[in-house]
Amino acid sequence: MNKFKTYYKNAKDELFKVIFPIKEQIRSAYLSVFVVVTVITLFLALIDTVMSLSLSSVMN
Repeated sequence: MNKFKTYYKNAKDELFKVIFPIKEQIRSAYLSVFVVVTVITLFLALIDTVMSLSLSSVMN
């Protein structure tokens, strides 16, 4: 039982050290991820289209 109390106290102490992000930081990170994912998606779609068109022209 003493080990459990020590573990609980240490876990509680560590949680007080955590710095949680504020709304502006979350919004900024979300926007950054959204932009990067969108750019990568458009790039991959462009590559896919170019490769598809080139392959179809070779096959015909």
